[in-house]
Amino acid sequence: MAKIEQKAPIIDEIKSNLDGFKGVVLADYRGINVSDDTKMRKELREAGVVYKVYKNTYIKLAVKGTELEALNDMLEGPTALAVSKEDSTAGARIIAKYAKTVEPLSLKCGFIDGTFYDKSAIEVIASLPGREELIGRLLGSIKSPISNFARVLNQIAEKTA
Repeated sequence: MAKIEQKAPIIDEIKSNLDGFKGVVLADYRGINVSDDTKMRKELREAGVVYKVYKNTYIKLAVKGTELEALNDMLEGPTALAVSKEDSTAGARIIAKYAKTVEPLSLKCGFIDGTFYDKSAIEVIASLPGREELIGRLLGSIKSPISNFARVLNQIAEKTA
């Protein structure tokens, strides 16, 4: 079997994982031990993120001719690919969380909602709260003045009664 025939199924797998993505993150996974890696992979799976290690050559072939070609410059050394089709920043947030405790593990770059981000920018994005938390904060901000107003009206009603 020719080498290209052996590579084709893996390249097709990468392409299918990338199809319809909202967020793609590349990470240098060196130095992570098995227990931390297992915990991180479980958390990524629960967040709907596909996390897998591929050869850089395969990733380059899979993204050739797409907007994701911007990632090619960062495809050096051991690379893990995290693809999210639901929450665009979930992969970056989870990997960044584990990178704080596992020193060599680090984010390389990412492609989120149609924009390429280098290492420093993707780390800033990873530090932002998730969509659900932001919605909760917004609703809390909206609810607070209304609740305070209702309490004031209730106190006025109690004094007049």
